[in-house]
Amino acid sequence: MKAAFISDIHGNAQALEAVLTDIESKQVDQIIVLGDICFRGIEPKRSLELVRSLQVPVVKGNADEWVVRGIRKGEVPDSVLEVMRIEREWTYGKLDESDIDFLKQLPTVHTFSLSDTWNVLCFHATPTSLFDIVTPTAADHVVKEKLMTQNQANLYLYGHIHLPYVRFIDGKIVANLGSVGLPFDGVCQASYLLVDGAEEQFSVTIQRVSYDIHSVCEQIEASDYPNPTFLQNVLKHGKPQR
Repeated sequence: MKAAFISDIHGNAQALEAVLTDIESKQVDQIIVLGDICFRGIEPKRSLELVRSLQVPVVKGNADEWVVRGIRKGEVPDSVLEVMRIEREWTYGKLDESDIDFLKQLPTVHTFSLSDTWNVLCFHATPTSLFDIVTPTAADHVVKEKLMTQNQANLYLYGHIHLPYVRFIDGKIVANLGSVGLPFDGVCQASYLLVDGAEEQFSVTIQRVSYDIHSVCEQIEASDYPNPTFLQNVLKHGKPQR
């Protein structure tokens, strides 16, 4: 079976469309979405509509939770709390009751059998938290404690950090999908993960997809989005600018 895993779309519908076109060309059997669909992007409504139209498993991300109930003090640095709350209100205003209900009811984990011997555990940040951060360079014992919490799985996939990687620990695989809409690794392309497995054979690969970033930046410039410089800088440089 061949499966594609996408996450951290962040309202970037043009990037999502490019990724879905690439996935279609690879003739995958299953798509799974690992959260952060709408918030901090110029097209929250269209991004969510595209995800919902797929009719595939979707798990909740921290940004999806923020859209539903707001951002609490302590969940982001105080220096950006006010502007992120304003961005959240802007996003919320673009969605309808059905959209909010969809985000509200999303599960936080999803299990998936790739083959008789490969079981996948999918989540956004960790299996028990939407907000914890596990970096690509975290020590093995930290990765095992935070991410590898279900012994029956042998492939652990997550999003949240926008930094794609594949790592092998104790004969099992931990991988981050990167971000469809807001990459943080300096590569100005959408990122997703492709897993292909049959019996004992398998492959786990990071896929990068180009799209018209200039067009998205023009959309942002022409809109009333409340924090345009942040979005444009991430898209143009492939990571946040300090």
